[in-house]
Amino acid sequence: MPGTEEILARVGAVPDPELPMITLADLGVIRAVETAADGAVEVIVTPTFLGCPAMPVIVAGIRDVLAECGHPEGRVRQVLSPAWTTDWIGAEGRRKLAEHGIAPPGESGAPLPVRLGLGVPCPSCGSHATRPQSPFGATRCQSVLVCTACRESFAHFKAV
Repeated sequence: MPGTEEILARVGAVPDPELPMITLADLGVIRAVETAADGAVEVIVTPTFLGCPAMPVIVAGIRDVLAECGHPEGRVRQVLSPAWTTDWIGAEGRRKLAEHGIAPPGESGAPLPVRLGLGVPCPSCGSHATRPQSPFGATRCQSVLVCTACRESFAHFKAV
């Protein structure tokens, strides 16, 4: 049977149900794989948002991997503290988001910029002449921006 390191790699390769171009490892939601006191394998996960509607699908995907690895009794434990932050999205995840037309978030703790007409770079043309179109996107973690240069609207992954 695979050890915790291999299970971690396999669980990390599960695609995010809302953003299938990135994996759970890319998103940074998998905290650890441990063996509990009773011998069961536990995967520790921090959801991106409290009440994230994708969590049941994420948990099911992790349980499938645990069963494939010979641990059908394995558990998924959600840990809410410290809270997930977009700083946990890895470089590969940020690259994949941008490659699929979603502007990756900036650093969550960075000071907010003074609006001088320069916004989030457009993933279509690279222009910084972007502005908010809607604070709500396809998922809770996204907003919609519009590029005034190429007129394309695009999703932006909000920093938290």
